[in-house]
Amino acid sequence: MQQNSLAPAFPLGAAYWRQANAQLKSVRMLALAGLVSAMAIILQGMPVFLLGNTLKIQFSFLVISVGCCVYGPSVGILAGAVIDTLGFLVSSFGDPYFPGYMLTAMLSGLIYGLFLFHRRINILRLVVLRLVINYGINVLLGSVWKAMLYGKGYYYYFTAGLLKNTLMLPIEVLLLAAVFRILLPALYKSGLVPATGNETGRIPWL
Repeated sequence: MQQNSLAPAFPLGAAYWRQANAQLKSVRMLALAGLVSAMAIILQGMPVFLLGNTLKIQFSFLVISVGCCVYGPSVGILAGAVIDTLGFLVSSFGDPYFPGYMLTAMLSGLIYGLFLFHRRINILRLVVLRLVINYGINVLLGSVWKAMLYGKGYYYYFTAGLLKNTLMLPIEVLLLAAVFRILLPALYKSGLVPATGNETGRIPWL
């Protein structure tokens, strides 16, 4: 039986956050967040390299996106902190811990949740989502962390990140659309997402 209802249209209103915060009290949502976190950590260690070693894609953003679509921004922030912390403990190989990347992971969970939680998924929404993540989080914020950690100037990392994230943008949007096309019907039937117009897996442009 479908139990979820659509989130209020305005994502900064009190009603929206009451619904998003309610997911923090759901054992089912927290268990799903734990599963998503484990899968994301595993996928982070399995990148696919493109153009030699100059460009790589990590598929962890796909499971994080699906998770945030189900449990929303509040749990998404928590899951981001868990993914960054446990991911560091599992695969740091002696590298120093840097809290900036936890902030990045938490902000990413927030953004994925705001764009996808109980929303109708379409290509335009996925494009705008990836624009915010790629340029706002990966390029602008990520360049600050790299400049602080590795000593080269901000604009060096900004330029490199801008090129990389621009090249990856269409690939990431296509992967997101394919994953949601496959999974949305099952998520709807299981009661994890409400009826939004994507019940058949169709992902329209608008």
